[in-house]
Amino acid sequence: MIKILTIIGARPQILKAAAISRAIKKTYFNKIDETIAHTGQHYDKNMSDVFFDELEIPKPNINLNVGSASHGVQTAQIIVGVEEIISKNKPDYIILYGDTNSTLAAAIAASKLHVPIVHIEAGLRSFNKRMPEEINRIMCDHASTLLFTPTLAGYNNLLQEGFRLNQLPYTADNQGVFHCGDVMYDNSLHFSDIAGQSSNILEKNRLKKDKFVLATIHRPNNTSNKENLNAIFSAFVKIVGTYNIDLIIPLHPRTKSYLNKSLDKELYNRIKNNNKIRIIEPVSFFDIIELEKNAKIIITDSGGLQKEAYFFKKPCIIMREQTEWVEIIRNNAAILTGADTNKIMAAYDKYHTDAPKHFPEIFGNGKAAEFICKTIIKNG
Repeated sequence: MIKILTIIGARPQILKAAAISRAIKKTYFNKIDETIAHTGQHYDKNMSDVFFDELEIPKPNINLNVGSASHGVQTAQIIVGVEEIISKNKPDYIILYGDTNSTLAAAIAASKLHVPIVHIEAGLRSFNKRMPEEINRIMCDHASTLLFTPTLAGYNNLLQEGFRLNQLPYTADNQGVFHCGDVMYDNSLHFSDIAGQSSNILEKNRLKKDKFVLATIHRPNNTSNKENLNAIFSAFVKIVGTYNIDLIIPLHPRTKSYLNKSLDKELYNRIKNNNKIRIIEPVSFFDIIELEKNAKIIITDSGGLQKEAYFFKKPCIIMREQTEWVEIIRNNAAILTGADTNKIMAAYDKYHTDAPKHFPEIFGNGKAAEFICKTIIKNG
């Protein structure tokens, strides 16, 4: 039996971990024993606990409860906590996801204790090291033993950085690099029908298919930057006014705290009094799937929603200057606008009249989690 320790620290990582846990439960329960540890990096009952219930995955065996803090303090606390967990549980592998501080900290702790690291969502690059996530993902990749890339671009990035394709057994000095597809695509396929049966988010908010825009904002450079936040919400007001379409925003707690104090008073009042703009609390995974499946266009600064828009064949406006998901840009399924009112409006105008029609399968076949489990077992 191979013992794995799965580290999660934020809501998206719960979702990614669900695919692996589901594959273990369904097929590999007699070969892989999984322990789940939540660092508590981002832990809100509405944004975390509901995901474990809906996705029917084991709740964490351990919670470090580190909470919010500066990058340095938070990372240091997680290193100490993960080191203690590893010393106690003695896993054969530690599984890490994506690019959070939890990912970086756990990679440091595991590498110092010589525990092989499995990095899921490896190889992604925005080529902007001002983004904390870019540093986190690069450091984790170069400490890992097994690296699983969701896209061909990620795979090629690793080859360009000097990773070699060698033979078994894989080690931290002889890494295994695999283009396996995206575990979130696994989840989207698996839960799509279930979401349609379980969610009433459309009825609750009086939304009709292809008659609304889904928007999300959470990145600090958009939420804590007054100029950017005003530019984004100015674009939202113009979109609903120009195109007579509803716009729904499941609002991240960080963004909500900035609206009243950062938006110009006139703009803030226009948002509050506009019945076409619906600001709601964070939603469950099933609800967000229903919103994604039924929206006309998705506007976001989230890395995850960029992909999910593509999964459900929806055009996406990305309020960032770069993206690690370069394939969706190359396939004309998304446009980078940054926090620029005019660019957001121009992108919306393009997709309103000329939505993309072709969405090639660039994220795998929906069986990434099975491939990952098989590879871990083979290398074990």
